[in-house]
Amino acid sequence: MQIEFYGATSGITGSCHILRANGETILLDCGLIQGRREEMEKNRRPFPFSPDEISAVVLSHGHIDHSGRIPLLVKQGYQGPIYAQNATMELCDIMLQDSAFLQEKDAQYENKWRKRKGKPFIDPLYTVADAQEALENMVGLKYREKKEILPGISIRFQDAGHILGSSSVEVWLSENGKQRKVVFSGDLGQYDTPIINDPAAIEEADHVIIESTYGNRRHRDRQKTIEEIGEIISEATHQKGNLLIPAFSIGRSQEILYYLGKYYDEWGLNRWQVFLDSPMAIRASKVYWDYPHLYDEEATKLRKKIHEMPHLQNLKLTASPQESMGINRIKSGAIIISASGMMTGGRIIHHLKHNISRSGSHVMIVGYQANGTMGRALVEGKPTVRIHGDEYRVKAKVHTVGGLSAHGDVDDLTRWLSSYRKSSPHVHVVHGEPESKSDLRDHIESALGFKASVPDMGDLLDI
Repeated sequence: MQIEFYGATSGITGSCHILRANGETILLDCGLIQGRREEMEKNRRPFPFSPDEISAVVLSHGHIDHSGRIPLLVKQGYQGPIYAQNATMELCDIMLQDSAFLQEKDAQYENKWRKRKGKPFIDPLYTVADAQEALENMVGLKYREKKEILPGISIRFQDAGHILGSSSVEVWLSENGKQRKVVFSGDLGQYDTPIINDPAAIEEADHVIIESTYGNRRHRDRQKTIEEIGEIISEATHQKGNLLIPAFSIGRSQEILYYLGKYYDEWGLNRWQVFLDSPMAIRASKVYWDYPHLYDEEATKLRKKIHEMPHLQNLKLTASPQESMGINRIKSGAIIISASGMMTGGRIIHHLKHNISRSGSHVMIVGYQANGTMGRALVEGKPTVRIHGDEYRVKAKVHTVGGLSAHGDVDDLTRWLSSYRKSSPHVHVVHGEPESKSDLRDHIESALGFKASVPDMGDLLDI
């Protein structure tokens, strides 16, 4: 029985780990590497395994850095099942087809340049047809439903509290009369996050693979975060500019809408036009609306009071490109929620182009910003940003609201690990920047007394 550490060991994106037992091989996630162009080119490198030797894929949640290379796996010959929580299946129907569409468009754009330069054409990483084939192989499971997926290998999804359908995965491995239990945390959310439930407690495991995005940081208090958002909206109201909120289509967009609805009167939102300008976020919000049984208690109560999604009377869902372009004629009084969350692409880029150099405008950053992204440049206070080949001076006021992150901080991760009362697992720290991983490893050993390590890509552990 073995664990091989592969994706999200040398960085945060591209989650993928390999388990072997009883002659079977399963993948935990198969995510897309994101960030700088040179980082994304790594997606074209061969997998460190033959896709046809994989027996099953187990997916923790729908975010593209965890699911985005599944169509590539299928394109290269994988034909087996892809297990996911039911809501994750529906979100992947949106995410993977959108990702495939972008892969095709990026290849078309690249090939126009290559044609002018006399260079050979490239194929898209994968196509919409590849994504559709992958979706046909998905098998949905409920939370807390234990299932034997291969001889000697069983899995169970537990709520990870990150986005709708996000899961920590319990895996039982049996071989030659021996049994080991491995738990993969997936991405763990903050406790007391609105809409979704807290991360579920798991009491025992031999090995735990845990993310560390915020493994050495603490988020701002939730109530102070809410007050901060109110202050930002008030400031933008008085300065008569627009407020841009770059937000991930799944998770953060729905949470922002929830808060805007809940504090509509308190924040004076009747004076604003609110736009959800992301086709993917619009479709994902519908999926959220269709899974009320996965809500936490507060969101369940709020949903019972209203009869349409979402609860914002001045919200406009701008699905078409024409509607999106129309927003840029508005110089004041628009709250624009748009993807991508790290500002690496999507419609938010066009809104930044029209607003980033206007002193009355505001940009509210509500999620993690990876190295090399425009979002990280704004967080670091860079005086200019490059958009579509041109430099734009940053005159808009940039606000970083850390308390809304979908990832738990060091206290949340410690709280989740402290539920392992029936065992002292060996904890393997992945999915974080180097300092975050090493700091969390040290904290786990000192605070909880568990053995902890930071694996490198390709490390093979006999369990």
